Amino acid sequence: MLTFEEKLSIIETFPELQRKDVSLGRVNFHYLESVQEKKIVVQHLHPNGNGFVYAGHMRRKETDRKGFINIRDYTEEELKDLIQKSIAYLSEPPIEIEEEEVNEFARLEGTWIGLEKQELSLVREDQLWNVYSGSNLEECFESPIEAERYLLDEGFRQSKKRKM
Repeated sequence: MLTFEEKLSIIETFPELQRKDVSLGRVNFHYLESVQEKKIVVQHLHPNGNGFVYAGHMRRKETDRKGFINIRDYTEEELKDLIQKSIAYLSEPPIEIEEEEVNEFARLEGTWIGLEKQELSLVREDQLWNVYSGSNLEECFESPIEAERYLLDEGFRQSKKRKM
């Protein structure tokens, strides 16, 4: 495992990242040039070597609910690669979908069935595509493409039952 100082040294080789010291000796690194809402690339790098890197480009199964991945046991090469991919992802504009296209994606709304017969519902509400487990909100997405990708990655398939 790399030490805090080694990780800090690696992260500081990325001139596009701006360091922000936070509480408990932890450090965040922001990518101010991000064209997406997310700006934090490295979050809560702790003196004990723990920390997180934003990995919106990776499958949701590999990240936490906010899109971060724990880098505690990453090697130098793995850490550099992850940060490069994070910056590249944050440099790409979010997927824009025209209203006509949104209507085309209405077919995605409805019940989705998991591998163990669990059910989730995909519902378009205002500008968001929300995934529900019963009445509990599980995830929110800005595009139907992201919502469909999430459901498929999690092993869900659309039910033959259409809208709820």
